[in-house]
Amino acid sequence: MAIVAYVLFKVASGTEPEVAEKLVEFKEVLDASIVFGEYDVIARVELDDVEKLQGFISNKIRAVPDILVTSTMIISKEYKGNKPKGK
Repeated sequence: MAIVAYVLFKVASGTEPEVAEKLVEFKEVLDASIVFGEYDVIARVELDDVEKLQGFISNKIRAVPDILVTSTMIISKEYKGNKPKGK
């Protein structure tokens, strides 16, 4: 069963668009968004198992310039709602 996780990023000031654009180039990244709050960017990732997630974070994500801090949250269960208006 695949592992899906949210990875939250603190990045160097003003580099949010560049970091998000780089993240979505990785096949493991489903999407990336610039957000307000404690973190600057959040990405949803999917990999085959926890070991591959660990390797992806360690080897690919942390190699992206301007990423200062990451926090990874593995999804245990998802609930789907309605699509937002206008989508």
